[in-house]
Formats: sequence, C-alpha cells, structure tokens
Amino acid sequence: MQWLFSQLQAFFKQLGAIFSTPIFEIGGTQYSANLIATLILVLIGVFWIAHFLSNLIKRGLLARLIPERGSREVVAAFVRYSLTFVGIVVVLQSAGVNLSSLTIFAGVLGIGIGFGLQNLASNFISGLTILLEQPIRVGDFIQVNDLLGTVEDISIRSTTVRTQDGVFVIVPNIKFVENHVVNWSYRDPRCRIHIPVSVEYGSDAVLISEALLEAARKEPRVLSDPVPRVWFRQFGESSLNFELLVWIDKPAENEPIKSSLNFLINQSFRSRGIEMPFPQRELYIRNLGELTPLLRSHDDGAASTNNKTPPPESDLAQLDKRKTNPTTLNNLALRNLLRRISYFEQCSDIEILQLIEYGYRQIYPAEQIVCEEGEPGDSFYIILKGSVEIFSRRVEQYIATLNEGEFFGEMSLLMGIPRSATVRTREDSVLFVIERSDLQRLLGNHRDLADQIAQKLVERQQMLQDMGILSAFSEETPLLRIRKRLQTLFGI
Repeated sequence: MQWLFSQLQAFFKQLGAIFSTPIFEIGGTQYSANLIATLILVLIGVFWIAHFLSNLIKRGLLARLIPERGSREVVAAFVRYSLTFVGIVVVLQSAGVNLSSLTIFAGVLGIGIGFGLQNLASNFISGLTILLEQPIRVGDFIQVNDLLGTVEDISIRSTTVRTQDGVFVIVPNIKFVENHVVNWSYRDPRCRIHIPVSVEYGSDAVLISEALLEAARKEPRVLSDPVPRVWFRQFGESSLNFELLVWIDKPAENEPIKSSLNFLINQSFRSRGIEMPFPQRELYIRNLGELTPLLRSHDDGAASTNNKTPPPESDLAQLDKRKTNPTTLNNLALRNLLRRISYFEQCSDIEILQLIEYGYRQIYPAEQIVCEEGEPGDSFYIILKGSVEIFSRRVEQYIATLNEGEFFGEMSLLMGIPRSATVRTREDSVLFVIERSDLQRLLGNHRDLADQIAQKLVERQQMLQDMGILSAFSEETPLLRIRKRLQTLFGI
C-alpha cells in the first residue's frame, strides 16, 4: 500500500514538473502550462466581474440618473468594455508581460484582421459607431429591410432585435450602417398611420368622414392631439377612395391598431348603411339587332320549361335590395343637427366637414351625469338635441336648465379652474363634444360663437358669484377679463 502511495506521489510530481516547464518566452517572461491556465481563469474572472459591475451600476446609479432605457444601456456598455480593458491590462502586467513587446505581434494581428477578418472588424467598428452616435438604442422600434422589431440589446459585434412575433434575430452591426434604417422611436415616438378606405360612388363624403372619425375616436390608442384627419384621395375606377390618418405614440402596436380601426370602421359603416364597392364593368353590344332573333328563340325555349323552379336571385340582385335599406335615411343626422344651431346654420358642406373634425357627437340617456363638479375641465359641449340641468352639489342648489343650441363647459376651459357645477341630462340628449385642443380652431373660424361664449361666460360667472359658488377673480371688468383670457389661450 505504501508502495502504491509512493508511486502516485512520484507521478504527480512528474506531472507538476511537466506543467511547470516553460513552453515559450515573451519579453523575458517564461510561460508554462500552469501560468497560462492561471491567466485564463483570471481573465474569465475579469470578464465576469466587469459584466457584474456594469449591470450593478446600470440598475442602481444609472437607473436614478438616466431615466431613458437606451441611454442607460449605452453607458453601461462603455463601463463594461472599459472595466474589461483595464482588467486585462492589469492582469497581463501582473503576470510579468511587457506590453511594449506585444507591439509587433499586435501589428501582425492587425494585418491579419484587415485581410482575413474583414467582416468581424467591420461589425466591431459599426458597433462602436452605433454606441457613440446612437442612431438606434435599446427599446427602439426599428425596421431594417424586411425586419421589423424592437431592439433588445446592442453589443460590440451584433444587435439583437425581437420581432412582433416574439422571434429574436441577431443582426450584424454593419447592416445598420450600410442599409437604410427606419427608427420609429427616434426622438419622438409619435407617428401617423394611414388607413385606406373605399366606398361606392354616390356616397356622401360628409357622412363618410363622420363615420371614419367616429371609429378613430373609439380606439383608445389613437391620440386626440394631433387630431385624426380624413383625406379624399381620388375618384377610383369603381369607388371613392378615402384615407383615415391618425397619430399614435406606440409604434410597436402599429399593426394591432390598424386591425382594430378596420373593425371599428366596418361597424361604423354598417350602422350607417354605407356600402363597400365591388368591381364593375359596362358591356356595350354593337350588333344587338342581329342578336334579337336569337334572344327571342331562347326566351321561347325557356317558357317551355316553366314547370321548373325559378333560379335563386343573384348576389347582385340581393346587393341592390340592401342598397334600398330605409336605415340610410337617418345617416345625415349630425349634419342636420349642426345646422339647427344658429351659428352653424349657414355653414357649407365643407365647413360642416371641418366641424366634424373639431368635435364628435355623443349620445347621453336621460338622468346621466355629463360632467361632475370639481373635476378638471377638458371638453366643451354644445347641445344638439335634448336638454340638461346644472346644479351644485356643494351648496345643494339648482342653477339653470339649458336646451337645444346652448352650450356649457366653457368656464372650466377658459378660466383654468375645476368644474364649478354638475351637469345632468333631463332627457335623451345629443351633445357635440369639442376637446380643449380643438376649441381654438373652432373659435378662430366662428367668431360669433366666440363672442357669444364670452358674453355667456360673464353672465354665468356673475350668477355663480351671487350664489356663492364661485369667488371673484379680480376687480377688472368681467367682459374685459374674459376677452383677455380668450386672447391668451387662443389668440382671438
């Protein structure tokens, strides 16, 4: 047993001597297998420590100092590469490596990289360019050729992109330098999407615009500012071609938003009886007189088979029946309702179309709260049909009843104060709702409405002050104060 132990001891001593035997020498330092293995392990530790410290700094210090994700990733990448470089230099110098002696070796290696590793060198330089210039950053939604997705990671050689199907694609950095890159998130994530829509000839352009804008406002991911627009693109071969333009701030959801809008447009068209077009061709028969005898003989043959069941109606005949649906008679309700208001009654169809772009119709059942006292005011309301009552919950007092053609909600918008009262419908009512961002354009184009709003605001302010609901703002003349407020807010 002792003999076996002595043999093992001798074997390990010889093995240690072999690993300790110098293999080569660089700059006066002899390198054995033991030293090389130790250097490799230490360098692996340097890479791991650099990665760990950069992630720690990114999640701690950088998360507090830099709120934007892409900038944090860039800074963290430079910290990681810097720590790795410093660690390698320290380890090599501690191992007795004379770095100046590696100059010739580095030069030869550089020539080899230039000839044999051109792609790797190009991707390396491209990676540094991306990290320094930041044309794309982590979290950006980009498109390169046919690849569309979100940037998940930018390394020194390649960039990881996650597609909308959840597939991770590793893209060499040179692709972002050589090709055109569409960065949907660059500086401003807001972008406009286009929804083409075709309708049959004879359709009402104002009704089409109302239906499209209604669909846009029902989609919560569509921005209200800038407001949606409807363009009449062209007179097509078999259709009138419109386009709905809406703004979004989530470019990664571009396709889902388009799908949702198409569903809403289809629903809005069906509720108004608007028909989609189908290809049509007109056929002219030049020798109709010569074909008349043939047609008559064919009719005689068909009469002899009158015992057979008549063929079903064609799809085109059924489509013609659908066109005469009586529900289409009610499709012009909003235009007619707007023209019943005194300051809109002389508007042309083009001006009515602009009005529909400023606001939208909202139907409220009886006894429903439209706006609550104390809430911030962000909408202006015109009563198209029905009536509302205004009261104060705080002082438990009835204030007024407003009927068709009157408006409310202007005080909170113009004076910059919360809602001073609660508004509730007395019956089924139709209100024309105008958001804050669109009120300026409306008042700029309808100065008589601006004058009436200013006058009504003075009267209502004085009434609320007399009731103790609203405190006085200043000693200035009320009408002059309102005029100054309109000038400050809207420049009118």
